[in-house]
Amino acid sequence: MSAPKPLYTAENTTCAFQILYSVSVFWKDPCSEDSWLPELQTQCEAAQLRILQHRFSTNTCSLFLISARPNVAATEVVRGIKGRLQTLVRDVRPRAFQRNYDIHSIGSTTREKTENYVARQLQHHAIDSDQVRNCRLDDLQLINPDVDLGRYRTTGHGRYRCNLHIALRFRESHILASPASMERVRVVARRTADRHHMLLSRLGLLYDHLHLVVGILATIDPASVTLSFMNNIGWVFGMKPVLWPSCYIGTIGEFDLGAVKDP
Repeated sequence: MSAPKPLYTAENTTCAFQILYSVSVFWKDPCSEDSWLPELQTQCEAAQLRILQHRFSTNTCSLFLISARPNVAATEVVRGIKGRLQTLVRDVRPRAFQRNYDIHSIGSTTREKTENYVARQLQHHAIDSDQVRNCRLDDLQLINPDVDLGRYRTTGHGRYRCNLHIALRFRESHILASPASMERVRVVARRTADRHHMLLSRLGLLYDHLHLVVGILATIDPASVTLSFMNNIGWVFGMKPVLWPSCYIGTIGEFDLGAVKDP
């Protein structure tokens, strides 16, 4: 049996996003000049990467602050930076870089603040409907103490932390007003995370919207992750578009954007 056609795709879904990474690449020999930076910024813009900042954290480490589109995976961010920069300096540094790298997500707020915000969703939103109130929403929230999104994960040549805050909205015509339907959303969110090797830290479920805090693999782009959640939720409701075709995706990390910009 062929897989059902997805309800939500990159073509029919709008996405508000803030995708930010701190990327460290390591020179084989000391380096202290970055005359290559303006051309690297120009080339990266064409690949949906914006270099917001660069500095040498040591004489063998270039530290970049990168803004990316949600359809670009973290490993593609690293390859995009290293590959283009190697081409720019190849005449004087034919093999400029070590193979290892470090990439981690950052956001406008820290991971801890975002996790706490999602965990307190019931306190942030008044529940006006007696039917919804009787669903015992407090039992449907998820706080997973076994998941530590502050820990690094690794690839063959690097380490990473790619953590997301995802927000989805239910259509008014499909407000989840029964415990059974809301439990289905909770279960499918957990199964989707497990299937794609995600670390589901927090789930905040209300009658009209859903928040997720997840750590994802560096090889999977944030947009694909979000569409997986959206389509799997639609699937458990009989392939009905129970979600609005819009979403929010934001990276989060151990430091907020202000701390990274002004170290």
